[in-house]
Amino acid sequence: MRAIIYCRVSTDKKTQETSLHRQREELLKLAGDYDLTVVDCIEEQASGYEINREGIFHMLDYFSDKQADCLLIQDETRLGRGNTKIALFHQLQKLKVRIYSGLYAGELELSEADSMVLQIVGIVEEYQRQIHNAKIKRGMKKAVENGFDPTRNLSNRHKAPGKERKSFPIEEVVRLRQHHMTFQEIANTLNGMGHAVSKATVHRRYQEYLET
Repeated sequence: MRAIIYCRVSTDKKTQETSLHRQREELLKLAGDYDLTVVDCIEEQASGYEINREGIFHMLDYFSDKQADCLLIQDETRLGRGNTKIALFHQLQKLKVRIYSGLYAGELELSEADSMVLQIVGIVEEYQRQIHNAKIKRGMKKAVENGFDPTRNLSNRHKAPGKERKSFPIEEVVRLRQHHMTFQEIANTLNGMGHAVSKATVHRRYQEYLET
């Protein structure tokens, strides 16, 4: 498996450089013990309560782009603290990233409390998704009742059946990618703006934009 090593200290004091070096060396050894291929080693000095960290976004990009499969950290506090830790664990869980800990010398075991919070977050997110889909369905039904013809969204019907190429602001996609958002998060944002697009469509059009 391909691994990302993430090391963090909370201050920029000179003495903390030793801690970063120690974390890196221990995690490199852990990667060797599990025959993992290290793709990158990310180090940063920042508060664990701060989620807006360049190293974190860089790490998430690897997993979002399927360039790595697992994460190596010294312990869960290196990833984050408080709500930031829960938010990052939830994001990594959605990306199906396996997490290895130097402290445990193996796969990280979340505390019972953290596991419970993540379960609750997952349940809430699923209900939010269902509510969002239900609102879209209700809105479409009401629009049809008021005379909206969904077949107008089809183009070239005289030539061949097929859906019209979806229109949405590609510049917004580019802007959000620059802020290190995943294609799924961008799709969710566009849906919230009234553009019913999938993650796959957003990714395809973004690649087309880059190739132009």
